[in-house]
Amino acid sequence: MAEESNSATEPSKPVGADQGIEVDVKQLGFIAGIVSLGYVFWVVGAMEMVERLAFYGVRSLAGIYGKSPVSEGGLGVSIATWSLVMTSWNFTQSVVPIFLGGIADRYGYKQAIALSTAIKISGYVCMATFLSLPGFWVGATLLAIGTAVFKPGIQGTLVKCTNRRNSSLAWGIFYQTVNIGAFIGPIMSGYLRQFSWRGVFIACAATICLNFLLLLTYKEPGIEERLERQRKFDASGEKRRSLFVLTVIEIIKPHVALFLLIYVGYYFLFYAFMDVLPVYLDDWVHTGSVLRDFFGDNGIQSPLLRRLLVTNAAGTEIQPEGLANLNAAMIMTTCFLFGYLSSRLKALHSMLVGISLVMVGYVFLGNSGAPLVGAFAIIVFSMGEMLSSPKFGEFVGNIAPDDKKAMYLGFSQISVALGATLQSFIGLRVYSKIASKDQFARDMLVNQYHYTAEAIRQIPNGDAFKKLVEVTGQSPEKLTNLLFTTHGAGRIWYMFVAVGVVTATCLYLYSVWIERRKARKAM
Repeated sequence: MAEESNSATEPSKPVGADQGIEVDVKQLGFIAGIVSLGYVFWVVGAMEMVERLAFYGVRSLAGIYGKSPVSEGGLGVSIATWSLVMTSWNFTQSVVPIFLGGIADRYGYKQAIALSTAIKISGYVCMATFLSLPGFWVGATLLAIGTAVFKPGIQGTLVKCTNRRNSSLAWGIFYQTVNIGAFIGPIMSGYLRQFSWRGVFIACAATICLNFLLLLTYKEPGIEERLERQRKFDASGEKRRSLFVLTVIEIIKPHVALFLLIYVGYYFLFYAFMDVLPVYLDDWVHTGSVLRDFFGDNGIQSPLLRRLLVTNAAGTEIQPEGLANLNAAMIMTTCFLFGYLSSRLKALHSMLVGISLVMVGYVFLGNSGAPLVGAFAIIVFSMGEMLSSPKFGEFVGNIAPDDKKAMYLGFSQISVALGATLQSFIGLRVYSKIASKDQFARDMLVNQYHYTAEAIRQIPNGDAFKKLVEVTGQSPEKLTNLLFTTHGAGRIWYMFVAVGVVTATCLYLYSVWIERRKARKAM
């Protein structure tokens, strides 16, 4: 069965397989690869799907919730302040599994998943109970800790219930499956937020509870080996080595440390999509003209289509989370195909192609605020993500020793931690300086309509553009285009492209080094 030890299904180890070097193994065909996946694979896919549904139900709308004025039910905080919340969230979520990944290996994946689910429920309940910046911040911290405990257990299970001949396809299908949740989450929350933000948080708490039911069907792969190791340790009376010491020993290995450091750049790009894009779409990319062209002046009349596209109540505008949801929709429907295509490439080469496509998507975002251009940019980004993100987890899992799979997948969060934290701190702050529509509106009120500093301070966060519309008498759409063109708001994306160029160059040099290292080992 697929969930048993890999040694039962793999050919003899290739040269380099026991030196921590990722080696090339012939992959199974598409149908054979799917058939080879055991039931545990589908159970963990379902659990990740549920977890992502709840997670993206909040995360995809978090920036909008934070910057929306209090008069509209939001928190009404500045982008600069919001960057501190997101920095804290990203840092906690990414750093904790670096040190806790080994706990799942030692004490059990099922126990880790159950604990994480309980923590995440408390986070959503906190957000629903305290509709304030401190309440959201505490709730986000609990979600971050819960996610950090959840990931190593889920991904460690995935590595153990697959093998080197089906791992590329398995990671692609897994990524596709979980994006069903990532697609449904924003649809659910985009509808509920039209009534109340509290309803969004309560719905996410109820959703994550489903994982307790799925855990009843879960059987940890390799549990017999883990329990046998535990029995031998108990019988010998030996003292276990500190998880911290073991973590340091493994993480300072050159091929591990260098790869994780390089991939910080990719996650800097990736989290720009999660944190900056929703705010950017809310400010600059409006779909009203496109919907009028396709559906007439009254917009979309079908209630079902309104829900799927996440429009406003009138059906005349796709909300930012609806447009960004094109990413999850594409992954949900095509990731199995990209998983198969990436299995034809070496892991590092697939990641290089993926990063290049992400940069192309960002170039398009920077060039125009037109909704169709934005949609095309999201599609190109999604293609790059499907060739990069699953391969990252697969690569780390394959170079990990058999008894340290969750530990190594916890290490992978170093790249996520640094990339996500740097992006949320730098990216959102830079956005507030060179791309914030609220700030541009305030500047225009001062420079052209002679508002005093005191009068500007009296305008609540998020309300400056509405005030500018009142003062100028221009339509919001025309005024948005004027501000975008005048200030060059799209240049924020060129900063991320520059990071991508450096990352791709370093990853290429790393791949050359790894190939030479494998060649020396084979001699």
